[in-house]
Amino acid sequence: MRKQKNYLRWQKNVVKKRLKSRRVVVIAGSRQSGKTTLAKQVIGKNDIFRTLDHDNLLKMAKSNPLDFVKHAQGTLVIDEIQKAPQLIPAIKIVVDDNNAPGQFLLTGSADIQALPSVSESLAGRVSHIRLRPLTVGEILGKKPAFLQTSFKRLWPMTFKGYDKRAVLKLAFRGGYPEVVQLDEEERERWYLDYAQSILRKDLRHIANIQRQTAMEELLSVLCAWSGKLMDINAICSKLGIDRKTLVTYTNILVSLFLFERVFPWHNTDYERAGKREKIFITDTGLMTSLLSYRLDDVLLDQDRSGKIIETFVFTQLAALCDLEKSFLLRHYRDRSGREIDFLIESDQGEILGIEVKSGSSFSVNDARHLNWFKSNIAKGKPFVGIILYTGEHTLSLGNDIYAIPMCALWH
Repeated sequence: MRKQKNYLRWQKNVVKKRLKSRRVVVIAGSRQSGKTTLAKQVIGKNDIFRTLDHDNLLKMAKSNPLDFVKHAQGTLVIDEIQKAPQLIPAIKIVVDDNNAPGQFLLTGSADIQALPSVSESLAGRVSHIRLRPLTVGEILGKKPAFLQTSFKRLWPMTFKGYDKRAVLKLAFRGGYPEVVQLDEEERERWYLDYAQSILRKDLRHIANIQRQTAMEELLSVLCAWSGKLMDINAICSKLGIDRKTLVTYTNILVSLFLFERVFPWHNTDYERAGKREKIFITDTGLMTSLLSYRLDDVLLDQDRSGKIIETFVFTQLAALCDLEKSFLLRHYRDRSGREIDFLIESDQGEILGIEVKSGSSFSVNDARHLNWFKSNIAKGKPFVGIILYTGEHTLSLGNDIYAIPMCALWH
């Protein structure tokens, strides 16, 4: 049996730091993203670990929540907290009586604040930390430096070894720790089993789904819409459900951290700026498996390869932005058809605009929306524009716009 490698997660130091200042820390993310492993890496020998995947512990938690959460010292880790949301009010009672930091470390495969059964809020007492599937940087043991490097314009001049095929291979692999070392056939089977397990088992802990088949179909449909502005009417027609049901089911998949919304950049008075959000799947390995894509078929298909690579870039950027609350990830599109794939704004007002190109070449015309945004919307704010492409060379296009090899995201 192949032993799973323990990767050094970028969020490890963040978790340790928050446990020293907050009474409750929540590590939230999709199933199998590494939350339990990370929790075990940060706790000490005097701390307590309890997983609600254990049936007897789950029964105890539900039958007597207050006794379950009481502990004399150290940190109590409760794994998969969404299975027993009645523990949240009990935890609130404990931490309201004792304001010492580091009392609870919770992990959740669903957004517990979005659960209808959670009536008590831990606002002011809790710190939420998102853990995503592994980034390429974490797999390679690289530091998360892309954002700081980009704002300082300090990229290496040449990157080798990551052409379009290589980047697509990384996207097809995805980032769940258990699949990183699997071969292609085993990996696809893992992803399909994973999706079925989520929809058939884990879903029951957070929602009562009346139309299971529609939910399963929606999972694949949203994969196909990843990175796009959704056509609600078209999706409803395809699935045979109404708008309200679609919104409800989509929200459930978001609460399970399988999908994520990227909101439009709104710090503008430009009246033609769009207000629609995009939705992205949070792992491209899961995406390509559910859509039954094959790398050789996708390689020459500009639409499909572009969609996969843009989603892949999102997964890397989102993990980088999670590390610091000072960075917000947004997109831009207006009614005149101008579009920038990603905008990242720092709390200092600096803006990084990113256009994603799946090919190894580009034209100056590819920078036109970045140039327009800098001149008409950024209006004097520090702005750096980047075209991420699958070539090898860092090139200046003038006006603080640059073409950067995509592997700069992890090197």
